Amino acid sequence: MASTHLLRFVACALLACSAGGALAQHVWLNEKGVKQYSDMPPPPGTPASRVLQSPGPRTAAASGAASAAAAAEAPAAPSVAERNAAFEKRRIEQAEREAKAGEQARSAADNARNCDQARSYERTLASGQRIATMDKNGERAYLSDQERAQEIAAAQRVLAKCK
Repeated sequence: MASTHLLRFVACALLACSAGGALAQHVWLNEKGVKQYSDMPPPPGTPASRVLQSPGPRTAAASGAASAAAAAEAPAAPSVAERNAAFEKRRIEQAEREAKAGEQARSAADNARNCDQARSYERTLASGQRIATMDKNGERAYLSDQERAQEIAAAQRVLAKCK
């Protein structure tokens, strides 16, 4: 029983030691500035300032150049105040978009109602029924044929704007 545990321990230790080679990876920037990953070292003409990672011991100059290249590549993280300002800006823009959409919906509903009323009025005028209106004295007055034609033309102008 103890020998099987010992055998398993030795096997795990050998696997752990051999896995260290898998971590040996080279990273460098090629001529176009694209990161290259390989288990082989970079080509001989690659300057040390473009080598970002190598499995061997690194010199201080190479690590400084690599960290400078990484710092130039990575944008600075925004501060809490900047993130809050950006959030407030997005929230205000969203509220404005919602208000604009609500106003457009109300306008479309009003326009549809006005178009329906104009269609109804045009049908009434075209039916030939007598149409009475109230004048400024509160007395009933009926539309003449000329006034009816003018009202039909006005209703048609309104309906021309309807879809």
